[in-house]
Amino acid sequence: MINVAILGYGTVGGGVADVLFDNAKTIAGRVGEELNVKYILDIRDFPGDRFEAKITKDFNAILADDEVRIACETMGGLKPAYDFTKALLEAGKSVCTSNKELVAAHGPELIRIAKEHNCMYLFEASVGGGIPIIRPLLDCLTAEEIDEITGILNGTTNYMLTKMDREGSDYDDVLKEAQANGYAERNPEADVEGYDACRKIAILASLKYQKTVNYEQIYTEGISKITKEDFDYAGLLNRNIKLLGMCREIGEKKYALVAPFLLEESNPLYSVSDVFNGILVHGNMVDNVMFYGRGAGKLPTASAVVSDVVEAAKKPGKPSEIIWSDEALSLDSKDELEFKYLVRMKGNPANGNWEKVFEGAKELDAEIIAGEYAFVTPLMKEGDFLEKYNSLGEAIKFIRVK
Repeated sequence: MINVAILGYGTVGGGVADVLFDNAKTIAGRVGEELNVKYILDIRDFPGDRFEAKITKDFNAILADDEVRIACETMGGLKPAYDFTKALLEAGKSVCTSNKELVAAHGPELIRIAKEHNCMYLFEASVGGGIPIIRPLLDCLTAEEIDEITGILNGTTNYMLTKMDREGSDYDDVLKEAQANGYAERNPEADVEGYDACRKIAILASLKYQKTVNYEQIYTEGISKITKEDFDYAGLLNRNIKLLGMCREIGEKKYALVAPFLLEESNPLYSVSDVFNGILVHGNMVDNVMFYGRGAGKLPTASAVVSDVVEAAKKPGKPSEIIWSDEALSLDSKDELEFKYLVRMKGNPANGNWEKVFEGAKELDAEIIAGEYAFVTPLMKEGDFLEKYNSLGEAIKFIRVK
């Protein structure tokens, strides 16, 4: 029997307990031993819960128990999750987590500590919820020269953008609906301003480059300024709007950013709707590989955590195989990336100088809003675009076109 502890009995932690209990027979068959939840750490009481007898408020009891080989950290945040995780790894206990914030901030350090103590630090659930992406990226695609990873990495924003697209709703209305349905937090900033997606693409980029990509250095733009009128313009182009996290390698240059993009129907991410996530990986031999599924939620995320538990249980005493060094990777400026851009302008197109500034730009031949017009630029470097865009006195906004 392999004993497991769960740190944090919230949504994901509860899901982990349910998966380990409800799928116990199947999991035991794949591990070769029974997995038993011995402790569930939480500061709250859960009278009447089916796991009530396993609840403890004493972390040190878990740390000191030599029978506990694996811990699932589902607390979220940096404190006390970092301290608990570090202590467990130093005690030789493998840790499996869904905590993207902790992984993005301290991933290489915790991987190193795990290796030093012949255990594992695993975090499949930190990106894409129930979508398997980290292990396929490290194992199944290991022969590939991967030059781009682009994904819809946040279910809350994708749900909101889907509602705006399908129903013509305002941003404020869909945000309230997302909060009412439990898809958005009371303070939705991490989701709607792109910070959640930023941490996730930082993790994927770090694993791709095997060095540390600091999420604070990634240009990040959320969806809070997207309006229903933007979707009207998108409709004229037979496109929709998605919040993408992207890392791209061009020659020796390495880039990463998070921003809304206009996607055409042929893009595999175009049809990823509602709370679902999609991650597109491009390799030089395999071409495009698409990973799709529920990017959040109790049981999908818990399933990914338990997949790591199974991995750790099958390899006792084996150190982490993940390569992710402390060495910082310096990203190149996004100004060198090339996109087309949808530009919205005030006034009359006949009176503007946009055609001279953006040679080859094409005007959209339908009026969405009185006193406003729009055009799409040719493919150009972002730095060149921004210089020209900022010279337009009547510019309202722009959205990148992929």
